[in-house]
Amino acid sequence: MNTTPHHPVAVIGAGLGGLTLARVLRVHGIEAAVFDLDAGADARTQGGMLDIHEETGQAALRAAGLHEAFLTKVHEGGQAVRVLDRHAHVLREEPDDGAGDRPEIDRGDLRDLLLDSLAPGTVRWGAKAVGVRALGAGRHEVTLADGAAFTTDLLIGADGAWSRVRPLLSDATPAYTGISFVELDLRDAEARHPESARLLGEGMFFALGDDRGFLGHRETDGSLHVYAALRIEEEWLGTLDLTDVAAAKAALLDRFPDWAPPLRRLVTEADGPLVPRLIHALPIGHRWHREPGVTLLGDAAHLMSPFAGEGANLALIDAADLGQCLAGHPGNPEAALAAYEERLFPRAEAAARQSADGLRAIFAADAPRPLLDMFAAFDDAPGETLQAVS
Repeated sequence: MNTTPHHPVAVIGAGLGGLTLARVLRVHGIEAAVFDLDAGADARTQGGMLDIHEETGQAALRAAGLHEAFLTKVHEGGQAVRVLDRHAHVLREEPDDGAGDRPEIDRGDLRDLLLDSLAPGTVRWGAKAVGVRALGAGRHEVTLADGAAFTTDLLIGADGAWSRVRPLLSDATPAYTGISFVELDLRDAEARHPESARLLGEGMFFALGDDRGFLGHRETDGSLHVYAALRIEEEWLGTLDLTDVAAAKAALLDRFPDWAPPLRRLVTEADGPLVPRLIHALPIGHRWHREPGVTLLGDAAHLMSPFAGEGANLALIDAADLGQCLAGHPGNPEAALAAYEERLFPRAEAAARQSADGLRAIFAADAPRPLLDMFAAFDDAPGETLQAVS
């Protein structure tokens, strides 16, 4: 007797996209099983702040019935922006006057909001997908790292940049964009790092010049979350000995030799470990031919650089659209998937182009001038803005 478990709808990945899909499906009376490689909800930290856009992320939260709860958790003042040059001269400053449509929220708070909205047991933790294969007629089998397996009628890859599900649909793989980050935190900033707290301000922060810079924001716990970012060869991060924090900081500061002391201080005063990040992206306009019983959302579908603040927002709206399409085509998943992908592809392509434009503006030889010009253009087009690395 075949004892392989079967799930009508299986979502690989319990990130923001996978959780939003499960929630929207639940709103419509459809239960999904979500599988994630983490050992539990608290297995790792969830990163920094996110700006949630009105037309995408917030629209998704409305579809999930969570928008009002979301508004109670936003970071007041988080939409402020400062742009500096490498001499720490402030060239543009925008206060958060409460009129913006992209409120900031801690990624962990948003994830908790989504998790708490699901039925207990929806997420299967410690369930790393290591293999997927088509069984025919739209059914698939997923093998987990512990040797267990299950089958499903509808497989959704919400499993990020290095998706195990994507090869069922596409041969595309993420490519290095030429940009590397070293992630830093300055904790309890007002008390322990007051000068850096004043430097960053209340919201987003850019200090740019000569293909490099510092990007950051203030978090709701009072810490400063900073990325030292460089256009550099892919192998460079691997040369840092991250087990020797002092040596790693020195090597990083060697890349900012003539930068103003207040900016270099963001590195020297950083608390805890340094975290390396290589920035990858899928090809702009990535898409696939319809294959029965499987689709992708979020970074699995359209990984892009973070220089337009679109990644999390697209994952949220992808999930909401997919859930609503499935609910709107009962008994006809192929029609639902086709309708979803018709929305997905052009939206993702436009956002990927915007992200690529943002990368070029931020990492230019004459930065921050291109970014300032971009902001000035947005000033002339109400409703437009640029957010990055959030």
